[in-house]
Amino acid sequence: MLFQGSSSAGDNDQELYECPMCSLVCTDYPVLQEHVELHLEESSFLEGRNSHDLELAQHIQNEEMRQRREAARREREDFQKLQRQYGLDGSGGYKQQSLKNMEREVAQGRMLPAEYHKRKAEMMESFAFGHDDGKTRTSGITEVLGHYYRSESKESKDIKRIWLSMGVDHYHCSLGDKGWGCGYRNFQMMLSSLLRNSTYQECLKDHKSIPCIPKIQWLIENSWKEGFDPQGASHFNSRLQGTKAWIGACEIYSLLTSLSLKCQIVDFHEPTGPLGTHPRLLEWVMNYYNSDKENNAKVVCTSKPPIYLQHQGHSRTILGIEERKNKSLCLLVFDPGCPPQETQKLLKGIDGYNLRLIRRFAGGLKHKQYQVVAIDGVLSEEEKEARRQASQLFVAQRIP
Repeated sequence: MLFQGSSSAGDNDQELYECPMCSLVCTDYPVLQEHVELHLEESSFLEGRNSHDLELAQHIQNEEMRQRREAARREREDFQKLQRQYGLDGSGGYKQQSLKNMEREVAQGRMLPAEYHKRKAEMMESFAFGHDDGKTRTSGITEVLGHYYRSESKESKDIKRIWLSMGVDHYHCSLGDKGWGCGYRNFQMMLSSLLRNSTYQECLKDHKSIPCIPKIQWLIENSWKEGFDPQGASHFNSRLQGTKAWIGACEIYSLLTSLSLKCQIVDFHEPTGPLGTHPRLLEWVMNYYNSDKENNAKVVCTSKPPIYLQHQGHSRTILGIEERKNKSLCLLVFDPGCPPQETQKLLKGIDGYNLRLIRRFAGGLKHKQYQVVAIDGVLSEEEKEARRQASQLFVAQRIP
């Protein structure tokens, strides 16, 4: 490609050629031509580089936007997963789950329509009065346990001492709360024992029967309205009724304290024994039940209420503890997830085999963290107010 630059003659009549792009003057036209072509190549290169830089910047911007959208999507999905996991996804609560599961039972031929309508009417009556219908309750196990440990059976001879709480009924999860109701069922177990104990009857005079799960949810909401555990209330948006929300040790503590019951949360926040075990937890439970150091009987039926035991994803009720002749300790627990046909076997006769349903040795307690809620007396109005104020910033006793 040729460009004609301006030309002029010098003193020696030598023709000069001027570059039209940078005013360079040459005496040789082919040199000028090469010079101009270099200008054009450089210009083309710069245009291409600028175009490439623009494309690269656009690509980076698009990739950043894609990553932000992906992060927002994952965050949404994780939040929705947590909502589903903790029963806060708006899919309904105990009533809706009960009806849905009973309808499924009818559709699959496992329940007659007449039975469905009967149970629905009973459920609505239970909700209206706030009372549990008792269909998930098994009574009398603690009394049978006391008799078993006093016997001289082969299995009980390995036991040096046994402490049992006041009588406590077992409550298991039903069609309405399967998968999320363990905390509520454990509260029912604790209350079934408290109502047997004259120490607590005065502060429970308005709760002479076991409440149903929707009523327990209302009671916890009411404790929040009184000002207990505002951080916990905020987590649930101050609403439990009509949800499948899981509850834990803090909600149980707030509810019990609002009923003027003196209780404490103890947090066993890390293992204290080999292989991730919690011997300090078992020792604490034994000391809780063994308040009467003068009583050396093998079987000690205490006046202590049962203990609420929480770990990640589940909770149970501790109703006693064994001290064996080899000095090992073993908790006795009621699990709300245990079906009634299994727990009722204990009423028909206890032996070492079916006791496995309620025994938990140290090796079987290997979750990273455990929390217990234990009751030990009644609060005065001044003490209750002090605990309400203290719950504004919830701090549990930590062991170790």
